[in-house]
Amino acid sequence: MTAERLGFPQPWLSLTLFVVWQFLADGVSGASVVMGLILATIIPQITYRFWPDSPRLHKPWVLVKYLLVVFYDIVVASVSVAILILNPRRPRPAFVSYPLTLDHPMAITILASTISLTPGTVSSDVSDDGQLLLIHALDVDDDAELIRSIHERYEKPLMEVFQ
Repeated sequence: MTAERLGFPQPWLSLTLFVVWQFLADGVSGASVVMGLILATIIPQITYRFWPDSPRLHKPWVLVKYLLVVFYDIVVASVSVAILILNPRRPRPAFVSYPLTLDHPMAITILASTISLTPGTVSSDVSDDGQLLLIHALDVDDDAELIRSIHERYEKPLMEVFQ
């Protein structure tokens, strides 16, 4: 029996909703588990029409490593931005056009969100053809180094998961 036949059109979304609900609840109890199961069942049922092309996760375990890298980068970037603000040196802001190798819309969305979550960088726009991501960075020494770093740390793992 597939997850779809059991009433879970988006099983990964259901699992994520259930786990997040348990973290948000005030401790794990029978009520929080039941409510988590209800939310994990109903929300994907209501929203499945908004997901016309369900993502296929080829290596979902890579997402765990990806999340650890993202959390680490958020902490390091937060400290770097704080130092930059306290430093008398003026930042060198720049818009950088990042060439995308990802082609799945969900993967591109996750990449853009990751970049925006990291302090000091914001994803500004995706080109109409889905080939470029416009990124604003607070302090850039070298555009090529920023592009290389994003590709190695974020895009490559997402390619493993989605392609």
